[in-house]
Amino acid sequence: MRKSIAIDMDQVLANFYKKLCQTVNENFNTNYTNEEFLAGSRRDLPEEQTKRLYELMNEPDFFRDLEVLDADAIEVVRKLQEHFDIYIATAAMEVPGSFKAKYNWLMQYFPFLNKQNIVFCGTKSVIHTDYLIDDSPYQLEAFKGTGILYSMPYNEATEGFIRMNNWKEIEIYFQEQLVK
Repeated sequence: MRKSIAIDMDQVLANFYKKLCQTVNENFNTNYTNEEFLAGSRRDLPEEQTKRLYELMNEPDFFRDLEVLDADAIEVVRKLQEHFDIYIATAAMEVPGSFKAKYNWLMQYFPFLNKQNIVFCGTKSVIHTDYLIDDSPYQLEAFKGTGILYSMPYNEATEGFIRMNNWKEIEIYFQEQLVK
């Protein structure tokens, strides 16, 4: 029986924080660099700005023009699909305006995915795949299968999960799983 892999979208496939940093700088007269913003060292916004940011993120096209995070992601996911059932599991309940834009983004960059395997959820504890690739330790802790932490500056101190730094490493890891 084929094993299954769930893959998070934001900060695993799509460069969400780059767009978020740009949006914060444009709307709140700040000048964060992408690196500062990604590290979280200068990301604590006042409550009124946080509220406004969520409104902006809920605009219908906010997630539509995200860049692909790693150029290798598309080809690696395509290859993985030959041997594994692939699911996209994106936490979208806090940003319900994102559904259509996230779906359209996935169809643009990953048109080969089974549309029935795209899951918009809150906690990923509802995902019952063999593996979950995610940048959020919170989501991986709730997951029952094998958690794979996609490395980001904000999760550097996290331990207890298999850690991957890019999509080439993920490809090698799953090639090794096929021969076990």
